Amino acid sequence: MSASNIQNAAAAAAARDRGDLPDNNQELDSESDMEYYYEFTAEGDDDQDQGDEEEGQDYEDEDEDMSGRDQDSDEDVMQLVFDAPAGRRLTARQLRLLLAELQRDNTYYGYRDPEFHFLPRFDHPVPAPEGTKLMNSGAFGVTRLRGEERSFEGKRHQALGKKILGRQLGAFTGERARIYNQLIAQDLVPSSKAEFVIHSDHCSYSGQFSRDGNLFYTCTQDFYVRIYDTSNPYKWRFIKSAHYLDGIWTLTDADLSPDSRYIAYSSITNQVYLSTTEDDGEEAQILDFSTGGRRNRHAMGNGGIWSVRFSGDGQELVAGTNERSIYIYDIEQRKSILRLHGHSHDVNAVCYGDENTPHILFSGSDDSTVKVWDRRSMSDGREVGVFPGHTEGITYVDSKGDGRYVLSNGKDQTMKLWDIRSMMSAHDYENLPRKDYSTHFDYRHEQYPAKPHRLPHDKSIVTYTGHPVLRTLIRCHFSPPVSTGSRYVYSGSADGKVAIYNLDATRAGTVDISQTSRIKPGLRGGLTTYTRDVSWHPYAPILAATSWSWERGKGIVSVHAWNGDGKGRRVHVKADNEDDEMDSEDEMEDETRHYTTEMEEDAGLYRRWQGRFRR
Repeated sequence: MSASNIQNAAAAAAARDRGDLPDNNQELDSESDMEYYYEFTAEGDDDQDQGDEEEGQDYEDEDEDMSGRDQDSDEDVMQLVFDAPAGRRLTARQLRLLLAELQRDNTYYGYRDPEFHFLPRFDHPVPAPEGTKLMNSGAFGVTRLRGEERSFEGKRHQALGKKILGRQLGAFTGERARIYNQLIAQDLVPSSKAEFVIHSDHCSYSGQFSRDGNLFYTCTQDFYVRIYDTSNPYKWRFIKSAHYLDGIWTLTDADLSPDSRYIAYSSITNQVYLSTTEDDGEEAQILDFSTGGRRNRHAMGNGGIWSVRFSGDGQELVAGTNERSIYIYDIEQRKSILRLHGHSHDVNAVCYGDENTPHILFSGSDDSTVKVWDRRSMSDGREVGVFPGHTEGITYVDSKGDGRYVLSNGKDQTMKLWDIRSMMSAHDYENLPRKDYSTHFDYRHEQYPAKPHRLPHDKSIVTYTGHPVLRTLIRCHFSPPVSTGSRYVYSGSADGKVAIYNLDATRAGTVDISQTSRIKPGLRGGLTTYTRDVSWHPYAPILAATSWSWERGKGIVSVHAWNGDGKGRRVHVKADNEDDEMDSEDEMEDETRHYTTEMEEDAGLYRRWQGRFRR
């Protein structure tokens, strides 16, 4: 049955329920009643199909296959609307739900429906031309030495050992030596073999290194954030754990201050806790975003915080909330000083565009848009620009830190790179046709039912596909500027892996967390590993992945380093049938150190007790 017929049937059912339209077994008196009846009969449906053919749409074969089935379904629905007993008749609401299901099916598979836009199907180009230009521009690492005619990506690509030998022999000096060192660093992509694994009895949701690489934190579902000393990135030392009282569900996010002295962490409430990173015994401070209540028009309501970030000067916090708003909180004044309302759904992620100034903000929402805010031009309280292109909600946004490039992960199973110079103005975005491109699937329980589409107004530079973004708000990041020149972008994944991409959308490497996590991967059946967050050490070829298993309710932080088997750019990614070429899980676990959070906390208590005994 066509969507237009179901819509007419819903209107007729509503009229019937009001008593405006007689039942089918009664005589139809008025001409309007006859028109109602005619519109949702099979004869009316055939007329509609004929009108579609006259519009030049090439669905003759599909119509021939489905015509008999559509006519039968029309008659069945008609019987449920009019002929069925009163207790079994379809209501107007039930018919509208049926219409919504049909419209979602049309959106998935490309059937034409008057209410929805037809999306053309095509794959995103790999390698992406714009990404290749960025790789050769110098803004994202280096590709070749000055004077070289060909890129190191081509036939003259040197082995890493030869590069290191050339550096040791002093083959280059000055600027050429700096570029040579950068080329070496870019090749050191971490591998699947873990140096050590930290296990938790609760799901681990996020974890990041500090800007100087001397600290690492991880947030778990028991409302604790645990902090480690990573000054030696190959040998971590537990420092402290900070607790969030009266949290809801889990810790949603955390962030270290620019000087790494404080950590802010949030839950699904209107409060952010602020704790020191040193084991000094001080209690955490509570930053209430609802302070001021009605007297403060920028105060937060009773909603929850999904994302929190420090400003570049450490004086403010920005928070994305389930109130469809963004809040700026002044730490010294202890109150929210600005409320930005521009999204139509939850704001899942926020970040500052420039590490040195608090002016540019990026936000990602379940309304499928990434928006740009400039606090210097907030007279009307509106965003200065929009990045349209995702068809589902945004799970995370990350800035390169230069106020220009931003990265986003979406529930449409794509990661996109954006340039602020190509954003769409708020005025132009509002004038776009209001189309619903979403499939409305539940990413927490369902598989994505469509293939990634490119919207006609997509403003992204490069689109990355191949990592499932399901079950949780999976995060993505730029690789560090010092060790890799931001050469790569990488993301967690619902298949228990870390996907590392070159800027041109080719795969640079894959880190398989399940090889050392003691949790088997897989999206269907059995125990699963979901890698939610990943952090690349700013100065060392080390990557820390934060993952969890829903079935077991366990979390892990696995630390992976370059060990000589990763070649960096465009390495071969092993397929599922090539697992026998890899080391077995048992062999890897024999060389991997496994710890638990309880072991670390006990060791920390012992060190503190030992220090007091010495005094």
